[in-house]
Amino acid sequence: MVGFSVQRWAAWAPGLVHPASWETWLATPHPLPAEGTPALAAMPAMMRRRVDRLGRIALQAAYDAHVDAPDAPVIFASRYGDLGRSVELLTQLARSEPLSPTSFSLSVHNAIGALYSIARGDTSAYAAIAAGEETVEAAFTEACGLLSDGVPRVMVVVYDEPVPTPWEHFSRDVAFPHAWACLLSASTGADAIHLDCAAGAPDAPVAPLDAAELPAGLSALRFLVSGASRWEHATGGRCWRWARHA
Repeated sequence: MVGFSVQRWAAWAPGLVHPASWETWLATPHPLPAEGTPALAAMPAMMRRRVDRLGRIALQAAYDAHVDAPDAPVIFASRYGDLGRSVELLTQLARSEPLSPTSFSLSVHNAIGALYSIARGDTSAYAAIAAGEETVEAAFTEACGLLSDGVPRVMVVVYDEPVPTPWEHFSRDVAFPHAWACLLSASTGADAIHLDCAAGAPDAPVAPLDAAELPAGLSALRFLVSGASRWEHATGGRCWRWARHA
């Protein structure tokens, strides 16, 4: 798979806005507030009013990472997407209440990407990916495919929030809403990052996650911004290997 480098990155969570604060937190994680919403001032107000909290967080990270870079394909990746909105719609259906067409249209996984494209007037390719515990790897695999086809840059946006009732038993990894975005370009340099996948266990034992450790999505961000040489994510009988060959 083609190697890539991170040209620019950004992230947003309640209490964490700037890259420097994120780097400090990723090195020594601690509990964060569960509430908070970015201003999303870069999006026109008429469109911004339609976006729920999770969408605002994802879009804020996307705008911050994109800044003044040329238009590029964007891959939005979320394990569950705006599940809270879907639960609300299902509850209304169960009560035989009328549904909001706007709310329904924004409940699908590709809605956030569509809004971002429309707001920016950007006709580049957009994709929405959900691949369970391997969502981040699936998004970066898609990005690497685009880079290998000659696309000069690709942006990946990863976002999630705690799963709402009654679905919280499906996933307890995400303790607070957050999003991060990376603007990628192909690289053949010594510091290029490579991602590959193999069946079986990782080369070295991987300790199970506990309350003090990070879920896989944030562990991937920590690897990308820390300069670490290697990180492995074992799941579903596969081992994803992230490596930086310095």
